[in-house]
Formats: sequence, structure tokens, C-alpha cells
Amino acid sequence: MGWKRYRVGLRLRDRRLLESIVHKGVRKARIINRARILLLADERPKEGGSTDEEIAKTLGISLRMVAATREKFWRFGVSQALEEKPRSGHPPKLSGRGEAMLTTIACTEAPQGRSRWTLRLLADKLVELEEVKSISHETVRRVLKKTSSNRGKSASGASGR
Repeated sequence: MGWKRYRVGLRLRDRRLLESIVHKGVRKARIINRARILLLADERPKEGGSTDEEIAKTLGISLRMVAATREKFWRFGVSQALEEKPRSGHPPKLSGRGEAMLTTIACTEAPQGRSRWTLRLLADKLVELEEVKSISHETVRRVLKKTSSNRGKSASGASGR
């Protein structure tokens, strides 16, 4: 058994809340996993709490997630241990309208002299239509992948073999 730096001792109402979250299963998987971590780490029942290693193995998650959840509980309490801060990062390059426009363009006939749309041609078209000031072909690829657009297949689904 490993030494536990941040000990978890749940009050009865907190335990009931966590059990409710786990049993109903209507929250994000990350929140449900954090609730499970806290329930398994709780040292108040007669069994005592499980070690981080045991919890990680039981739930099939990383040791770091177990340790971080324990620490957040110890520092801030149950509600903060369950939630996560908004993630930083760049705002999306394309709005929902822009994504719809990209998908629509990709489904149209290719420009004259071309057999099909390329990612670079699609990116250039979005700039030409003033949907964005600039956009990389890689961003276009990710958006099309997210929308499950496959420019290489015919609409009938025939493979063309």
C-alpha cells in the first residue's frame, strides 16, 4: 500500500451525491470517473480507502488523474474536484456557418480543369468567399474529418472498383 498525501474523507451527504452521480450516469464520463475515484479513495468506511494504484487499475485510468482528483478534493472540496476548468486554446477558425459552407463547397463540382476539390483549393475558396481571412489546408482537413465528409467517394457509396 502506497502512502496517500491527500486523504479523502467523505461526509455522508457527499457520499450520497457521488453515488447518485455514478448510478444515474447522466453526466460527462470525466465527472463520473472523478466521482468513482473519490468513492474508492474515501477512508471513512471500515475498508479504508484504496491506494491511487488500486483505483487507477480498477477504473482503467491514469495514476495522474487519481492523484489530481484527490488533491482537488483535499484543497477545494467535492464540487470543485468533480468539475474541470474551461480549457484554454484558440477559438475555432471556422464558425458553424463556415463549416457548413465548407461542406457544401466540398460537395459541389470541382473547379474547371480539376477532377476534384483538394484541401488547398477548399481553403482558397473559403478565403475568396471572405468566410475567413486565412485558413490552412490542415484546418480544412480536420473540419471535414469531423463532419465525416469523404470527398473521394461517390454519393451512391459505390467504391468505383
